[in-house]
Amino acid sequence: MEMIQDFLMDSGFSDPYNRYQPDPSRVPTLEDLYDALLQALLQQDRIPEEWLREARFANRKEETRLYREIQKLIQRLQDEGYIRLPEGEPPRAGQGFQGEAQEVRIELTNKSVDFLGLRSLRALLGALGKNAPGAHPTRHYAPGVESSGETKPYEFGDQPNLQVGETLKNLVMKGLDNLEPEDLVVELSEYTAAMNTVVLLDCSHSMILYGEDRFTPAKRVALGLAHLIRTQYPGDQVRFGIFHDSAEEVPLGRLPTVQVGPYHTNTAEGLRLARKMLRKMSGEMKQIIMITDGKPSALTLPSGQIYKNAWGLDPVILAETLKEATLARKEGIPIHTFMLAREPELLAFVKKITQITRGKAYLTTPANIGKYVLMDFLNRKVSRN
Repeated sequence: MEMIQDFLMDSGFSDPYNRYQPDPSRVPTLEDLYDALLQALLQQDRIPEEWLREARFANRKEETRLYREIQKLIQRLQDEGYIRLPEGEPPRAGQGFQGEAQEVRIELTNKSVDFLGLRSLRALLGALGKNAPGAHPTRHYAPGVESSGETKPYEFGDQPNLQVGETLKNLVMKGLDNLEPEDLVVELSEYTAAMNTVVLLDCSHSMILYGEDRFTPAKRVALGLAHLIRTQYPGDQVRFGIFHDSAEEVPLGRLPTVQVGPYHTNTAEGLRLARKMLRKMSGEMKQIIMITDGKPSALTLPSGQIYKNAWGLDPVILAETLKEATLARKEGIPIHTFMLAREPELLAFVKKITQITRGKAYLTTPANIGKYVLMDFLNRKVSRN
């Protein structure tokens, strides 16, 4: 799995033809998996020369030892629950040495997603030091386990977490017979609450253009964040959405294989989708994390048609996008934006979004985006102005 994780996370950048004519509906097939394992074994020099010579002169690759051994690896991935095939599909990866590729699609399991998420999280947290993640603090206090050092008189319903010294002082001063409920003093702890998060990923065409793959690092961050929340914040919820000409929610199991498409950037539709998703999630603490590399260039019209304009900041598109940001502000949802580009128009747009929603904005690159996303999540502070 470690050898083929780049194959599983491919966003279309590795294929020079796909970069210019991306196919977002493409999913990996058994033949793709066979080629990925073969390439990984070749790169690590783990194939005997005798097997390579045999494969080079064979009429049918199914007759070679190399083919049979790679088939065993594929079968092992199935047996151990990392991949599955659609029901009724045969577990084979090719037809003949030069035959047409099989279109048997493979599906990643939750075990695969957990593996990729843990690998991403380890790589990302390596840059954060050794600070252990904790719960999200709020402005409230309550009787609890972790003391804040502050106290208050006892009120009905408080947990009996008594501050012994202050309570005994009141007891000595007033006597046991005259002791009132408010003479009991309880210690206060910071009150922590669950956080609901929607991660929005820009999968427009620019995310794999200009000689840089920006989408795969964004997916790695999303997977690492999902693993972090599931293991360290059991009360939290996180869901994922992608925005392009339109926007859609993506199940966690499909996130690793999502690819970019020949799309523009409909940021307004992405924010509308995120707000809708958050309304379905219980709890008051909510946030949107948006990862993008471009200014808004598309808009869904009331008729359902997509209006596009990639030249400059279109005032109509900009107005509708800021309207969605304003609605998020009214619903108490900050938008934290991570910019993967430095275009002046993008910077101006994100600055405006940040001002409206009182969120945060980070100018980052694919190399350090994970560090900034996770630092922001782990150090989340809630303030009310």
